[in-house]
Amino acid sequence: MISFFEANLKQLSIHHTGNKLVEEYYKLSDAPLNIDDEVLGHLLMQYFLKPFEKVNEVYRFFHPNDNLNLNEVYHFAHEIFENNELFHEDSQQLAKYLYDVANHPKIKSGELYVAYFEKVQIEGEQLDVIGIFKSETKDTYLKVFPKDDGFNMSYEQDAISINKLDKGCLIFNTDKEEGYKVVVLDQAKSSNESAVYWKDEFLKLKIRNDSYNQTNNVLGVYKNFVTQKLDDDYEISKADKIDLLNRSMKYFKEKETFDIEEFGNEVIGNAEGIESFKNYKKSYEEEFESPIADHFEIAESAVKKQARAYKSVLKLDKNFHIYIHGNKDMIEKGYDDDKSMNFYKVYFREEE
Repeated sequence: MISFFEANLKQLSIHHTGNKLVEEYYKLSDAPLNIDDEVLGHLLMQYFLKPFEKVNEVYRFFHPNDNLNLNEVYHFAHEIFENNELFHEDSQQLAKYLYDVANHPKIKSGELYVAYFEKVQIEGEQLDVIGIFKSETKDTYLKVFPKDDGFNMSYEQDAISINKLDKGCLIFNTDKEEGYKVVVLDQAKSSNESAVYWKDEFLKLKIRNDSYNQTNNVLGVYKNFVTQKLDDDYEISKADKIDLLNRSMKYFKEKETFDIEEFGNEVIGNAEGIESFKNYKKSYEEEFESPIADHFEIAESAVKKQARAYKSVLKLDKNFHIYIHGNKDMIEKGYDDDKSMNFYKVYFREEE
C-alpha cells in the first residue's frame, strides 16, 4: 500500500531524547543535517521507509477533547506542511514533547529523526510526508578489510542497523480536517507497558474506520469469539472450533462484501450462536469504542493478514498434529474405554 520508488528525502533533523525518570536529558541539534553523500541518502531512505511497505493499517490523529489542534504532533505537523521554514524549529519541539511524555522507567533513550519526504505513495496518491522515527537499539558491527597479503578486522560499537527501525510514523499531507493519514510502526511488544507511549501518549492515534480495519476487526473478533467465548457458553470440540474458523475464512475469501446476517446464516448456522456472536461484537465495540458496521466491503489484504493467525491445526498430545482444511464430517471424535483415551477417526480417499 505504501511505496517510495519516486520519493526523495528533502530535510532531516536529528536530536537525542533520554528518560527523565532516570535523570537522562535531551539534546537538540542546532540545524538540519546536510546530506551530500548520495549513498548515505539512499541508505536513510531504506532505513526510514522500507519497514512501512507491508503496513496496512491507517490511523488518524485525535484528541480526547475532540479538538485536533490540542494534539501536539498534529499541531507541529500542520505547521510544517503550511510553512516548511519551521521544519527544524518544530522538529526540536517534537523532541522536547517526546521527552515529556516518555513517563516510564523502561523507556530507552535514543536518537529522534524528523524527516520531510516528497512523492511517497499511499493508496495510489503521491504526497509530501513528515516522518518521525526513533532508534533505540544499538549493535556492534565487525569490519574485515585487506591488509598486506591478508586481511585484518575491526569493529564498531553502538552502531545503528538500517534493517532495525525501532519506532516510526509517516504523516501524509492529506485529509487534514480528519487528522491526516498516519501509518505507525513500533517494534516493542504491545504487552510491554513502555511500548504504549509511542502510539498512545506521543502520537495520540485512532484507527481509521475503513474497509481494511472493518475486515480486520470482524475477523479478529470472530476468532476470539470462537476460541474463547464459545467455551464459556457451549461444549464444543476443538475440531468444531477449527471448522467454524475455516468456514469464516472461506466466507471472507469468496465474498466481496460482508453482511452480518448472511455471515451468521452461512458460517455459524445456529440462531443461538448467531445471537451470541452479535452480543460479543457489541461488547467489543463498547469496550474499545470502535464501531464495526454490519455491512462493508471486504479488504483482501486484511483477510490475508488474519489468515496467518487462523489456526487449523488439531494438536493431540505430543504425538500427532491433524491439519483440518475442509469438511468436518470427514473427522469423528470418540473415546476408547479399553485404553481410556480419546481418539479421532479420519476419512480420506487417497494418501499423498
